[in-house]
Amino acid sequence: MIQPVALSDFFITFFASALIILAGACYALLFAWSKVNSHFYIKLAAYLSYGVLIVAVLLLTQAANFTGYWLWLSVVMVMGYFFAPMGIWYLCVGTHSDDSHKILEEKL
Repeated sequence: MIQPVALSDFFITFFASALIILAGACYALLFAWSKVNSHFYIKLAAYLSYGVLIVAVLLLTQAANFTGYWLWLSVVMVMGYFFAPMGIWYLCVGTHSDDSHKILEEKL
C-alpha cells in the first residue's frame, strides 16, 4: 500500500488545497461582478482565476497520488467550480425578479 501523501509533498498539498479555495472564491466573485458590470477585463480575470484553480487541482492530484475514484472526484469538483457560480447567478436573478432587477435580467 502506498502512502497517500508523502511527507515531502505535505506543503505542496497544503498550499494547493488552500489555492483551490482562494481561486474558486475569486472566480465566483469575479464572475458575479462581471455580470453586474459588463466589462471584458473582469470576465477575463474570472477565467484567469479559474485557470489558477485548474493548475492547483492538477498539483493537488499529483502530490496526493489521486487515482481511480479520487481522480474522477477531482474532475467533478473542477466542473462544479465552473458551473456553480452560473447556477447561483440564475437562481439569484430568478428569485429577485421584481421591477428593480430588470436591468440584471437584460444582461443575461
